[in-house]
Amino acid sequence: MRICVIGAGYVGLVSAVCFAEMGNRVICVEQDAARVAGLADGQVPIYEPGLETMLRAHLASGQLSFTEHLALGVAQAEIVFIAVGTPSGEDGSADLSHVLAVADALGASLQRSCIVVDKSTVPVGTGERVAQRINNGLRKRGQSCKVSVASNPEFLKEGSAIDDFMRPDRVIIGCDEPEAAEVLRRLYAPFLRNHERLLCMSLRAAEFSKYAANAFLATKISFINEMASLCARLDVDIEEVRRGIGSDKRIGTHFIYAGCGYGGSCFPKDVRALIRTAEQEGIEPGILRAVEARNALQKTLLFQALREHFSGYWQGRVVALWGLAFKPGTDDLREAPSLVLLNALLAVGVTVQACDPVATTALAERYSQAIDSGQLRLSTSPYTVVEGADALVLVTEWKQFRQPDFVRVRGLMRMPVLFDGRNIYDAAHLAELGFLYRGIGRPAQGHCKASAA
Repeated sequence: MRICVIGAGYVGLVSAVCFAEMGNRVICVEQDAARVAGLADGQVPIYEPGLETMLRAHLASGQLSFTEHLALGVAQAEIVFIAVGTPSGEDGSADLSHVLAVADALGASLQRSCIVVDKSTVPVGTGERVAQRINNGLRKRGQSCKVSVASNPEFLKEGSAIDDFMRPDRVIIGCDEPEAAEVLRRLYAPFLRNHERLLCMSLRAAEFSKYAANAFLATKISFINEMASLCARLDVDIEEVRRGIGSDKRIGTHFIYAGCGYGGSCFPKDVRALIRTAEQEGIEPGILRAVEARNALQKTLLFQALREHFSGYWQGRVVALWGLAFKPGTDDLREAPSLVLLNALLAVGVTVQACDPVATTALAERYSQAIDSGQLRLSTSPYTVVEGADALVLVTEWKQFRQPDFVRVRGLMRMPVLFDGRNIYDAAHLAELGFLYRGIGRPAQGHCKASAA
């Protein structure tokens, strides 16, 4: 099929490359001229495993191309995907300005009948607004082509987005026109050969499904984190509790890992947007407010634990951070728990030595002043950053951090103190090696004291 994807951000770029992988001819429209030039040269502006290799292959085959010009992108398209950003507005609602601007541009540009699909995460009713804007533009031009509007929310996890797209656990198509829904079913058929999990529903139900899914997953995370806080007071190990409840098939093991909070581009934004939608409809979103409040609190726990450990005395302290991205497999720092901790440590004068396999460049752009002053030091080596440290904090559970040489780490640190923000380590084993271990909702183990001021 001939496909146009509008927006070469995370969702748009992954979608374009994966559609090309299945033999479709895809043209991706992006306003940023520098990004278009880079992509056309095979340079991927985001970190996502496997994406660059696939992109270069389909550029070479001619299945994939990029342009700044929307009219060129949609000229021959049978299906047009809108994959632009919907950031949070000041009141928490989704900012639809980019989506609606695309709808206006399509109304001014389309010359042939096609299906326009919202891939962006949008509130209920957005598809109707998009259709209205497009049709208004067509009428003004006296253009009689038929445009059907559908919703096809994405369920991609950063770090495994290619696999999620190529082997989806479900594909949701929201469309009130059976003929358009059938075209989209055919488009996705090659991705679902091993299991038929395509769900067709109304346009509005599809739009709401994405928000409901992310809000529910965020709720599971905030629930287990709240249980972890209670465990910490009752001398109970949340890891044992997690295994106990996770074995219940009604609950399951996914998203019930206690930690230092969730971040990224989806959960925080979508929970806020759903809260705002509920407010607009006169519904009190008590559960969603609690989810958001617990997550905000959770991001402060590591700093609180460090403050308690150092008895509030920060002079001369050096803290090492392992992991900066909001999750493994990405360089995305949006709403990352690491930023809350880093900002708090810098504010009290602590020297921070931070390591991440891919996110240090993105962090350096945000913290140039702290780097220039020497208060923040970045590295991709987990051993370099622990040299002379009074404490080590695991923030993001990259594979590189799962089984380090802890004897070497202990020898490099000024004081062998480890705060495990993701509960990935064996507390008893670290205590045997001479560490003081502190996790999230887990009893502390070991007896190392902070060095004298």
